[in-house]
Amino acid sequence: MAYCEEREGSEDVVKLCIAIATKDKPPAADNFEPDPNEPAIGFVYLMKSGQYYKLGRTNAAGRREYELAIQMPQKLMTVHTIRTDDPVGIEAYWHQRFRMKRQNGEWFDLDAADIKAFQRRKFM
Repeated sequence: MAYCEEREGSEDVVKLCIAIATKDKPPAADNFEPDPNEPAIGFVYLMKSGQYYKLGRTNAAGRREYELAIQMPQKLMTVHTIRTDDPVGIEAYWHQRFRMKRQNGEWFDLDAADIKAFQRRKFM
């Protein structure tokens, strides 16, 4: 197309190229607006470092583990993630459920039964 744009008498070819180039073209990323009727999918995760567990939410579970791992003095591992269309609400539910075991911030001292309860959920 660029070649034809530089040559006189090739206007018809440029028009054809433009038509082909724009046909079925996905919307530009900067013009993309999420559908407000579609729920946003996210994750509520449970990670372990040392003897404590971190309970939080993210829209990218793998990325969040990496972000946290570089800040921790001990190895961090993901125990389980729950896929959800309500990450804020589901995270709040688990924080409330484990409130008596909270240590600091989003860190908890959980036992095996707590972990199993969290792991039973795949989607909420």
